[in-house]
Amino acid sequence: MTDTLRIALAQINQITGDIDGNINAMLDARHRVRDADLIVFPELSLIGYPPEDLVLKPAFQQAAKAGLERLAAATDEGGPAMLVGTCWVEDGKLYNAAALLENGRIAAITRKHTLPNYGVFDEKRVFASAPLPGPVPFKGVRLGIPICEDIWSADVCECLAETGAEIIVSPNGSPFELGKDDKRLQTTVARVTETGLPFIYLNRMGGQDELVFDGGSFILNADCSLAARLPEWQEHLMVTDWVRTDTGWQCLKNEIVRPCEDLENVYRAMLLGLKDYVTRNRFPGVVIGMSGGIDSALSAAVAVDALGPENVWCVMMPSRFTSQESLDDAADCARRLGVRLDTVPIEPAVEAFDGMLAPLFEGRGRDITEENIQSRIRGVTLMALSNKFGHMVLTTGNKSEMSTGYATLYGDMCGGYSVLKDVYKTMVFDLCRWRNANLPIEALGPEGEVIPERIITKPPTAELRENQKDEDSLPPYPVLDAILTGLVEEELSVDAIAARGYDPATVARVERLLYVAEYKRRQAPPGVKITPRNFGRDRRYPITNAFRTAR
Repeated sequence: MTDTLRIALAQINQITGDIDGNINAMLDARHRVRDADLIVFPELSLIGYPPEDLVLKPAFQQAAKAGLERLAAATDEGGPAMLVGTCWVEDGKLYNAAALLENGRIAAITRKHTLPNYGVFDEKRVFASAPLPGPVPFKGVRLGIPICEDIWSADVCECLAETGAEIIVSPNGSPFELGKDDKRLQTTVARVTETGLPFIYLNRMGGQDELVFDGGSFILNADCSLAARLPEWQEHLMVTDWVRTDTGWQCLKNEIVRPCEDLENVYRAMLLGLKDYVTRNRFPGVVIGMSGGIDSALSAAVAVDALGPENVWCVMMPSRFTSQESLDDAADCARRLGVRLDTVPIEPAVEAFDGMLAPLFEGRGRDITEENIQSRIRGVTLMALSNKFGHMVLTTGNKSEMSTGYATLYGDMCGGYSVLKDVYKTMVFDLCRWRNANLPIEALGPEGEVIPERIITKPPTAELRENQKDEDSLPPYPVLDAILTGLVEEELSVDAIAARGYDPATVARVERLLYVAEYKRRQAPPGVKITPRNFGRDRRYPITNAFRTAR
């Protein structure tokens, strides 16, 4: 029986499906903490999280098993044991599991009991639920290993404590959303209070399609005091020292990194999500339609910080309705960011479409049809550049627009990814001001005011007709976003939102816009999840839907 332990936490960014690459990353991390007794990796670290239906392929399961055996063999050479997240097939059932690898073998397997099946999670679709687990022996110490969702109710940790666990070690794959870090800490405090055991909470970091993982791993001692906290939005290795006391195991005080504020979290979530999506899908860079407006300016800033200015190509596509101010603002922003900016006037194409369609449109006045044609010409232009040069088109629509359908299918919705998809317009303004005053440590862009003040302060407009303003079609954004938060995040009725002081007719109109735009959102590109209910994995509404809370 030992009275001291050295446990290393590996907050790493694994790649879904890249079993060999993940193995190499874990072996590298292990090599760097050779004096530790145990190195712990996040949930499903061998195969990536979430694997979705990929994990159902027998060939994938076999590759994961072979990879786990390769990792186990590496522990026969001395150095720390490994706690590795992986899929595991047993008695014909597929489990989300954690494997203890020690002395060249798979020493123990613990399997996830509580499978999340809400919001972005649908693990019951692919995994079987295991019985309540018992502790795993390691060097004479009984480790309780609840996997992620296992800690969000009391049952699993309670069972582990009752069956003799001495330290709780929880590997997680917990995706970012606003306010999530506080929820994790509160949940963990509850488990520590109930069990009286010290707790290691290890989270992964990195982007996976629409999800982004923020790290922020931490350790609580049995008295709920914080013994260690890893940084958010960065891979990090931390070796922690543990001692056995008269009252149980205690982690000695280690580095405690300050958590990020909300705007920093959101910006860095967008940055990391875009970086991992573009690089892992092997795009050489991104191309952005630069309008001179705030959404494209912020999208370009995030892209530059994620990928570097040399990998961001901005294109201005003016029409007869584009103001000189917009042209100047786009050029100014591109100069500050250090990106290439080209101009492709769309008026020749607009005139060609007008001529092509004139016989069919005869007798009908100009309306939103002609406005949408302009947007779609821009979409075709950007996709042509993407096809020719390989850059992914980065769309620039925000959540306020996507909620209300204030976007054009095959126009400004055209592209491969969106960093603003889950960011309301009012937060777009806040993020621009935050970025002008701050530069994230991992950012590749320049310091200082990269988004001109005039872009932030001028009234938003699509410039698809003379003197057009967004507020011609929508309520003022502070009102709109408050109503949408009630409808989307809180699932409130029109009456409940109106009771907060909003005009009932306006709330009812916004609800109608939200519902009828569902068909557009189904065709929208993926984008970084920021709020508790993003469009896509979180909120799944029928396209054909006659229900309204106001009549």
